[in-house]
Formats: sequence, C-alpha cells, structure tokens
Amino acid sequence: MTGGETSLLIDTLFDVPLTREMLNAMRSITATRPIDSAVNTHGNGDHCFGNAALPDRTAIYASVRAVADMREEPPALLQTVLDTDLGPELNEFAARIFGPFRFEGLEARLPSQTFEGRLELEVGGRALELIEVGPAHTGGDTIIHVPDAKTVFTGDILFSGGTPIVWAGPVGNWIAACETISELGARTLVPGHGPVTDGDGVLELKRYLEYVREQAREMFDAGVGALEAADEIELGPFAAWTAPERIVQNVEELYNEFDPSRPAASTIEVFQGMARWAKRH
Repeated sequence: MTGGETSLLIDTLFDVPLTREMLNAMRSITATRPIDSAVNTHGNGDHCFGNAALPDRTAIYASVRAVADMREEPPALLQTVLDTDLGPELNEFAARIFGPFRFEGLEARLPSQTFEGRLELEVGGRALELIEVGPAHTGGDTIIHVPDAKTVFTGDILFSGGTPIVWAGPVGNWIAACETISELGARTLVPGHGPVTDGDGVLELKRYLEYVREQAREMFDAGVGALEAADEIELGPFAAWTAPERIVQNVEELYNEFDPSRPAASTIEVFQGMARWAKRH
C-alpha cells in the first residue's frame, strides 16, 4: 500500500529471485514512493524468505511468534528436504512443492520490528493496524487492516479458492480469526493465496474449517485413525479447491486437539500422507 511519498509492502516471496521480479514489476510506483516498511504476516518461508531482496533501509514488522517460527524453519531446512532421499513418493512431492525455488545459500533476514497483540502504524499519513490473530495457520499470524480503503490483508488466514492448512491451530482460533476479519466490515480482502475476494470468501473458508472439524470429530469418536479419516471425509463443495490433500494435516491437527496425549505425526509423516492422498484421489 502507498501513502504520501512512501510504500509499505505486505509479505515477500519464497526466494530472492522471485521477490526481485515482484519488486521490478512494482518499480513504476516505488520509484517515487519507495518501500520504507514491510510486514511479514507469518513465518512461513513463502511469505518471508524474500526479505533479503528488500532495501537495507526497509523496516520489517512481524509478530514475536512469527519471528520465532522463522528461526525454527530457516531456508536451509527446506534445502535439506530437497537434498535428502526420502523415497520416490516423497521426493516427487517435495520437488513439486519446493523445487522451483532457490534456497541454497539463502540467509534469512528477520524482521527488525516486532509486536504482540496489536500495533498501529502510519504510512504517508494513512493509518493501518496490525492485528495478531494466531496461533492458527501458524504460531504468529497477523492481518493488516487499512480502514480508509476498507481493506484487510489477511495473510494465510484466508486461502481464496484454495485449501487451508492448519500447521499450528487450534482450529477454533482460526475460526475466531475469520470472525475477526468479518467484524472489520472490509469490502476487499487480499488473501495470502488466490484471487482478491470479499467477505463471502472468508465465510466460505470458515465453513470449511467447521465442516472438517465436525467430520473429523465423528471419525475420531468412531475410533477411525487420522489417515483413514482424511481419506474417508467427503470434501463436497470444497473438493475443487486447490491442494485438497491438506486435509491430511488438518485432520492430524484436529485429532491432536481431541486427544492432547496422542503422539503427533512428524512433518515427514504428514508430507508422506499428503503425497499418498494426492495419488489416491
């Protein structure tokens, strides 16, 4: 977003070359309104690994929990996944998800300004508010409300036309985050993935989360295992969304919520489950 003679960028991309392409595409605006500040909505690499492409002077904001996530999952971790032989099934899945990006030698540039709860900022005289709504998708999700534009930048609290994935949870927090966005009354929602939408988009995502929670609860109470439950849940109107295999992680998270003493699946096991789900379906 721009204001006066400055700009604020919301999120960078998965690596430096891709982020530089984006910055070049914006140059007609930023040549006279430079990017003096940026916000990382959460700690997933596809929203922050490109920070290194920003000018040195750019102040980068994020929640304290988001920065903790960034420290735990640096670019080198994903490079290790790509370099490790995990078996043909998982190798193929990892190559499809992470292969197009360049992580080798990439050093994470962490945000320089952190906050908890809420933070009010000004961009060239325009007011905006950073609102921490996590843990939900990740440990430190933030949305950005721009009142004068009646716009909310949602980060990955909203996948427009895509299946959400609950890495942190609890799911109830994510549903509450959807309600927070709705209560802001914005006309325009800019999602973390997918096309710009309106209030109906976040309500539809909320319905997905509620539906999967209800279906998973029934399976859990019937003694069905998490992987089998993910296979058996009929996605109905949500089946056409991109990346439906994320149901595997979403059910895994819900089962952990239903029984906190249950041993959680490892990230590798979850990716294996998603790869196999995608092949079967």
